[in-house]
Amino acid sequence: MTAPRPSVPSAPPTGRDLRLDLFRGCAMIIILVAHIPFNRLSNYIPARYGWSDAADIFVFCSGMASALAFGTVFVRRGWVMGSARVAYRVWQVYWAHLGLFIAIAATMAALDLSGIFARYGSFDKSYVDALNLGAFFETPLPGLVGLTTLTYVPNYFDILPMYLVILAMIPAMMALARVDPRLAMAASVALWAVAQTGILALPAEPWSDRPWFFNPFGWQLIFFTGFAFGRGWLPAPPASRVLMAAAIVFLAVSVPFGRWQIWTEVEWIRAWREANAVLFDKTNAGILRYLHFLAMAYLAVVLAGPAGARLRPRGTGLAAEIARRGVAQVVKIGQQSLAVFVFSMWLALLLGFLLDFTAGRGWWPTLAVNVFGVALILGVAHLAAWVKSSPWKGQATPTRTQTPAQDRDPVRATG
Repeated sequence: MTAPRPSVPSAPPTGRDLRLDLFRGCAMIIILVAHIPFNRLSNYIPARYGWSDAADIFVFCSGMASALAFGTVFVRRGWVMGSARVAYRVWQVYWAHLGLFIAIAATMAALDLSGIFARYGSFDKSYVDALNLGAFFETPLPGLVGLTTLTYVPNYFDILPMYLVILAMIPAMMALARVDPRLAMAASVALWAVAQTGILALPAEPWSDRPWFFNPFGWQLIFFTGFAFGRGWLPAPPASRVLMAAAIVFLAVSVPFGRWQIWTEVEWIRAWREANAVLFDKTNAGILRYLHFLAMAYLAVVLAGPAGARLRPRGTGLAAEIARRGVAQVVKIGQQSLAVFVFSMWLALLLGFLLDFTAGRGWWPTLAVNVFGVALILGVAHLAAWVKSSPWKGQATPTRTQTPAQDRDPVRATG
């Protein structure tokens, strides 16, 4: 009689969550479309139909991804090592921000210096002024100091500073969660509530009193909501017809208040928006914005099915294969979100230049340029994944100075 085998606990899943990467990939594509100057397609992104937009998706998904990437380090290696891991990521995002600014500022300056519009175009245009960078070039000394200390944050460059400040809050939240996860979530809600008053606004430039467009102390609530779901501090809401109906009604009611073609023509909606702007304020992530995103996220998760089962196209036909490959490419973009985001912010301005100078602003040129842009960020996603795989660490190929193992015979070598 053989002894029974000891039971072995099942290993935790190691694969990435398809829903997380797919939705984050969608957000990256929408962000590219939204940042191409005067892009016709930007009139049809989710932000034009309600309170929230792709920035909310990006921040929420980043919170979930951070819970999976950094939260595990806190649990397995302790608070100090977890904090060190977060600090390293903050350092990466900081330099990504500086690099992005320098790349875009240099590109816009080069376009202005080239005088290309004066020689070949039908109108004069300053790309430096279009990004409101004139003050930086006129007084570079305070601009450089402000840029490196994050006291100069131009509007186009405001997401990464917000993101790195929120990342820096993770160690404090994890410390509170060691006492009780509810304490961490209460702290997040309290910080968001204080941010709504405006007293936590951060200065965005040394020559005016303009604050950061994205206040990290308001936006951290969206981030740590995703973080809480990722860590299991908050249970996933059940699939309920009542909740789905409530979410659909809330999203439908939001459309007239978010669609500018409607609210600019309806006087009472315009008046309501002016009187209640704090409720949907983007800078501090107002409550209606937060609820609008949660409603969209709930519907997306329910419709995706358990573990995103409905996001995996089935079947053997050509359409199913095309759908599978399409999902895989969007997922790839979501997996490399930082590299894709930095590149897309630079690329969006060049695509706007392409429309200005060559293609024009008609529908077909606009569609072509947008498709071209998505193809480019997909290429960057694949390139970033390839670089992260460290292909140079693979099996070495023998060179002329190396002798294959079977030829390294001491007798033959000494002849």
